[in-house]
Amino acid sequence: MAGHRKLDLAGRAQVAGVRFLLLALLALGFPAWSPAQNSRAQPPPASRVQQLYGAGRYAEIVALVPASPANSPELDLYRGLALARLGRWPEARAAFEAAHAQQPANARFLVELAGAAYKMNDSRAAKRSLRRALRLAPDDRYARNFLASLYFLDGNLEAALAEWNRIDQPRIIAVDRSPQPRLRGVLLDRAFAFASLETLRLGDLRATEARLDNLGVFASYRFELAPVASDNYSVTFHSLERSGWGAGKLDGLLSLVRGLPYLTVEPGFYNLHDAAINVSSLLRWDDNKRRVTVAVSGPLGGDPRWRAGIHFDARNENWDLSRTFRGPSGSLANLNLEKIEIGPEFRAVESGRWGWQAGVVYAYRRFRNVAALAPAAAPFFTSGGSLEYRARTDYRILDNPGRRLRVDSGVAAEYGRNFARGLGGFGATTGAVELRWLPRARGDDYQTSLQFRAGRAYGFATLDQLYQLGVERDNDLWLRGVAGTRRGRKGSAPLGREYALWNWETDKTLYQNGLIEFRLGPFLDAGRVADPSGLVGSSGWLWDPGLALTVRVLGSVSVVLSYGRDIGSGRGAFYATSTR
Repeated sequence: MAGHRKLDLAGRAQVAGVRFLLLALLALGFPAWSPAQNSRAQPPPASRVQQLYGAGRYAEIVALVPASPANSPELDLYRGLALARLGRWPEARAAFEAAHAQQPANARFLVELAGAAYKMNDSRAAKRSLRRALRLAPDDRYARNFLASLYFLDGNLEAALAEWNRIDQPRIIAVDRSPQPRLRGVLLDRAFAFASLETLRLGDLRATEARLDNLGVFASYRFELAPVASDNYSVTFHSLERSGWGAGKLDGLLSLVRGLPYLTVEPGFYNLHDAAINVSSLLRWDDNKRRVTVAVSGPLGGDPRWRAGIHFDARNENWDLSRTFRGPSGSLANLNLEKIEIGPEFRAVESGRWGWQAGVVYAYRRFRNVAALAPAAAPFFTSGGSLEYRARTDYRILDNPGRRLRVDSGVAAEYGRNFARGLGGFGATTGAVELRWLPRARGDDYQTSLQFRAGRAYGFATLDQLYQLGVERDNDLWLRGVAGTRRGRKGSAPLGREYALWNWETDKTLYQNGLIEFRLGPFLDAGRVADPSGLVGSSGWLWDPGLALTVRVLGSVSVVLSYGRDIGSGRGAFYATSTR
C-alpha cells in the first residue's frame, strides 16, 4: 500500500507539472493543445449560418463552414449561396453538388447548380440540371422560367415557349410586322393563330407557321420575341416576301435561270393582286426530256388554311431500258413516251402538327418505238388514258424543340383506273418517316436528317407509274450513287412496283455571310425496288455512300453538288441540281 501511495503521489506531482507548463505556454501566447483537436470540429448550427446570410456576412459563412463531408445539406447550401454572393462560382458549384449528393431528391440544389453553371458560361449543364429539377418538382415556376430563359437566349423560341406555356407565359401585348408585307391584311391576319393580349402558345406559333407556308409567298420569315415589361412581351414578324417575280430582282433572276445548266427555266409569279395567288412553271428544252408544267393556286375562300389549285404537265421523253429491263430489251433502247396530265388539287392545314391534301388527275400517255414484247411486259408500255384520285396526310409524330429534334410522317394513297384494254384498276400506298436533328444549342451546324420511305403499287401499272430509285430531275426517290439517266435518257435507274428507301445525311457549315453559304457533309443511301413480274427491279439492296456540297445564295436558291458510289456495282454518279 505504501508503494502504491508513493506512485500515486509521484503521478499527481507529474500532472501538476504538466498543468503548470500549459499555463505558462498560455501566458506566453502559445495556443493550447486539447484532445478535441484530434477529432473533427463540430459544424456550426444551421440557424446561426442562416442569420449570418440574412445579415449579408458571406465571408464569415465561408470561414465558419469550410468544405467538409460532415456538413449537412443545409450548411452546404448556405456555403454555396455565400460563395455565389462573393462571385466564387467554381467553389459554389462544388458546394451545391455536395448538398445534392446527400439529398438527390431535393430539386432546390439542382436549381442552384444550374445558376452556378450559367454564371460559368456552361449553358448546357445549366439546362441539364434544370430539366432534372423539373422532373422532381414540375410546378417550380422559378426553375421553369429559368429554363425557358436559357432557351430564349439560345435563340430557340420554340423551346422557350414549350417551357413558358407550362406557367401560362409569355403574355403578348403587341404584334408588329417589319417590314409590312404587301399581302392583303385580312389574309395575313387570318394566318396568325395568336393575337395581342394573349399568351403566346407553341401550338399557335406552329399553326401560324403552317398557314404562312401554305400561302407560299414568303421566301423566309422569323418571329422575334422582345421583353417589354415584367412578364410581358412584343412579337415582331420579320419576313422576306415574294411578290411578282420573287423577293426582289436578284432573287427573281436567280430563280428563273437556276436551271439553265440543264436547259431549264422556271418562271414564277407570286402574290398576284396581293392575294397569295401563285403561278409556278417549268420549261425544259432538253431533246431527251422535254417538259412544260404550269400550276396555279390560291387561298380558298380567303382563308390561308385552305388552298386550291390546278396543274398541267406535258412531257416528251426518250428512255433507254436496255440495262434495267430483264426481258428482250433491244427494242427498248430508244423508247419514247409522251404524257399529258391535268387535275385540280386541294390542300388543308388543320394545325401545326398535321394537314392533308387531295386531288384528281387525268392523264394520257403514248408509247412509241415499242416492238413485239412478251405478254407479261406489254402492260408497262400500253398507251391510253387514266383517271386517279390522290390523297395524302402528314403528321408530326415528335416535336421536342428543347432537344432540337422532330419526327414527321406522311401517308399517301392513290386509286384509279387505266382505260386501256387489259389494264383496269390500280392503286398505290406509300409511307414516310423523317427525323431531323440539330445537335447544337445554336445554329444549324451538323444538321442531321434520316428518312425512311416505302411504297407498293397494286394492279397493272404503266412505265411512268413505276417507282424508280436513282438521281434524276423528275424523281425524288434518290439513290445518289445510281444515275437515273444514260446518255441523257431516262431508264438507267432500277424500276418496280415495290420499294424501300433509306436516306441519311449530315452537313457542316464551311463558310457563310449575308449573301452566300457553303455546307458540306457525308450521306448514305440504301434501297431496293422490286416488281411481281420479275422483269424490272434491283438485285437486292443497293448501298450508296457519298458526299454533298450545298451552296445557298441569298437564303433562297441552293445549288447541290453530290457524288455517290454504288458499292455493289462499283460505279459512281456525280449530280448537280438546284432547289428553292
